[in-house]
Amino acid sequence: MVTPTSTSLAHTCTRCLRSRTPQFSRQLYLPSIANYRQFSVLHRPPPNYPGHVPLKLPERLFLAAGSAIMSFIDPRRGDLIALLGETTAQPYFIYRLRDAMLKHPTGRRILRDRPRITSQSLSLPYLRSLPANTIGATYVSWLDREGVSPDTRSEVRYIDDAECAYVMQRYRECHDFYHAITGLPIVREGEIALKVFEYANTGLPMTGLSAFSTLTVKKDERDRLLGVYFPWAIRNGWKAESLLNVYWEEVLEKDVQEMRDQLGIEVPPDLRKIRAEIRRKRREGKAGKVKTVATTTGNEVAEEARVDTEAEREEREQREIERQAMEILEQADKM
Repeated sequence: MVTPTSTSLAHTCTRCLRSRTPQFSRQLYLPSIANYRQFSVLHRPPPNYPGHVPLKLPERLFLAAGSAIMSFIDPRRGDLIALLGETTAQPYFIYRLRDAMLKHPTGRRILRDRPRITSQSLSLPYLRSLPANTIGATYVSWLDREGVSPDTRSEVRYIDDAECAYVMQRYRECHDFYHAITGLPIVREGEIALKVFEYANTGLPMTGLSAFSTLTVKKDERDRLLGVYFPWAIRNGWKAESLLNVYWEEVLEKDVQEMRDQLGIEVPPDLRKIRAEIRRKRREGKAGKVKTVATTTGNEVAEEARVDTEAEREEREQREIERQAMEILEQADKM
C-alpha cells in the first residue's frame, strides 16, 4: 500500500529530476510525437541512400495500384513497370532475391562490387567488334536492332534497404541481356513473354502481374502467347539458373549458345520472324484483293464500253432508217 508520504516523495523526485535535467522531460513525453512526425507526409524519415524516397503504406499501395493499371494498358511503359516493381517487391520478395544472391559465390561478388551496366561501362564499340556468336555481340546487335540503349534504365527510389535497392537496379539493368539471350523483341507480345519468364526465374510480383496484359493483345497474339510462349517461359524460367547471379560483364566474350546451355535456357521460336511472315502474308492477301478488285473493275469498264458501242451502233442504224424513210417520202412528193 502506497502511503501519502511515499507518493509525495515520488512527485517531488520527479519534479526535481525534470527541473535539473530538461532533456529527461523531452525524452519522457516527446518520443511519441517525434515518431508521429517521422511517419507523416510532411516529415519523412531521412533517405537511406541517394535518391531514396521513403513511403508510407497507403502511398505505396496507391502507387502500386496506379502503375499496375497503366502497365496493364501498355506493358511497354518501362517507367510504370519499374514503379510497379519497386512498390510490390517489399517487404518479402526483394529480400528473398538478395538472400539468394548472398548464397551464390558470383552473386556475393556482384553485391560486393555493385557494377552498373551503361554504355560507358560496357564500351559498345568494343562489343560490336566481337565475333557474332559471343554474348557481347549478341547483346549489342539486339540493342541496335531494337533501337534502345542501356542508359535508359531509371534509378531505384522506393525500396528502403540500400542493398536491396541495388538488387532491383541490377535486375532492371540486366533486363536487356535477358532479351538478347532469348531473342525476344521489344513488342507487346515479346515483353509479356519475357516477363513471364522472369517471374518463373525471380518470383518478383510485378513480372507475374504483367501476364494479365495478355488480355489487351490481339487474338492471334494471345493464342501464340498461351500456346507457345507462356509454356516456354514457365518451363525455362523455372529450371534455369538465377540470371541475377550472372556477372554479365565477365562473360561478354563467351559463346552465347554455350551460355544458354550452362544456364539451361532453350531459345523460343523467333517471334520477330513469325510476325514478319504474318505481315508478309497479309500484304500478299491485300495485294490479291486489290488485283481482284482491279480486274473486276476493268471488266466492268470493258462491259460498259461494249454497251456504249452497241448503243452507238443502234443509234446509227436508227438514223440510217430515218434517212432512208425521208428519202422515200421525198420521192413520193415528187411523183
